[in-house]
Amino acid sequence: MINLLALLLTAQTHPLAEIDTIVRDGIGAGVYPGAVVVVGTADAVLLAKGYGRLTWTGGSGVPSPDSTLYDLASLTKVVATTPAIMLLIDRGLVDLDRPVRDYLAGFKGEGKDAVTVRHLLSHTSGLRAFLPLNTLADDAEDARELVMSEPLRWRPGTRVEYSDLNAMLVGWIVEAVSRTPLDEFVRDELHVPLGMNQTRFNLPRSARSRAAPINVWHGQPIRGVIHDQNAARLNGVAGHAGLYSTGRELALFAQMQLRRGTLGDGVSLVRPETVDAFTRPGQGRRALGWAMNDTTSSDDTGTLLSPQAYGHGGFTGTSIWIDPSQNVFVILLTNRVYAPRTRRSITRLKAVRGRLADAALRLKERSCGLLRALEGAARC
Repeated sequence: MINLLALLLTAQTHPLAEIDTIVRDGIGAGVYPGAVVVVGTADAVLLAKGYGRLTWTGGSGVPSPDSTLYDLASLTKVVATTPAIMLLIDRGLVDLDRPVRDYLAGFKGEGKDAVTVRHLLSHTSGLRAFLPLNTLADDAEDARELVMSEPLRWRPGTRVEYSDLNAMLVGWIVEAVSRTPLDEFVRDELHVPLGMNQTRFNLPRSARSRAAPINVWHGQPIRGVIHDQNAARLNGVAGHAGLYSTGRELALFAQMQLRRGTLGDGVSLVRPETVDAFTRPGQGRRALGWAMNDTTSSDDTGTLLSPQAYGHGGFTGTSIWIDPSQNVFVILLTNRVYAPRTRRSITRLKAVRGRLADAALRLKERSCGLLRALEGAARC
């Protein structure tokens, strides 16, 4: 087995040095105290590295791509909820174009009989973006009832409005159809088969010491307690947020996506046609669950990823972008919500992501060029 990183280090190291500079620039600008970067292809991880510290204190640990658990925030939508519904579609248990009310009888209100599962996934349901469930609801049952009864703001299919409520509803469809809690379904049917054994909702106390801090309380870092208060009101398991994972385990997921639903041993987890259908651009540059690359802006995705690239970000400072046409993925995990030392940290983080995406593609091209030169094959 050829060690790609060793080859790169003994050859020209410009893309690796560029990535180091980009990520450390973000630390120096006060955007985040530390980060994990993983770059790879369908068959290889080209870079998996931690930078900086878990907090702004010099003595805190260095983030690890193998063991540091990040609160993924909205990456939950695409690493748990979206692939869960894909599995049920493959099994003939969910139809994208059937009304949501066929699966969730409590989803009632004027015009809601026209809202389909596809509308939820494409964020064209007509529901508003957000409800402060943590202040409006006393418990998870009340929170669910508020979402179910929330009136439509627009006619379904007429407007793209990115909404956490949509993802919550998709998660509840998964539970209703599978007759299994969302966290158990994605663990047993998706994450364990992928080898993502550390990925989970509701970290046990024994794992919280490995979580990147997301806040400060009386001068002490808060670890392993979910940042999204609506997900917390839903007992930590929700379709829109709540999942924790590591950089290495997210790479396993990205590689499955690049293989169009196939595991490393050749076993099909999701049908290729389903992966294609969910990652095809639609209204407002959105796919189903995923966002598509906005080639008019360098924020988040730089200038080199193709129009076919798809990805997602999370409020806590996480992101994943996958480019099937160029066979590359780039993952950036930060805890930028932990005491940022700059204003507009999310805007500055998007700029870091864009620069990183370009450097990741250059790294991929260089590594593939080395393989072709050494092995005489058109790999990558």
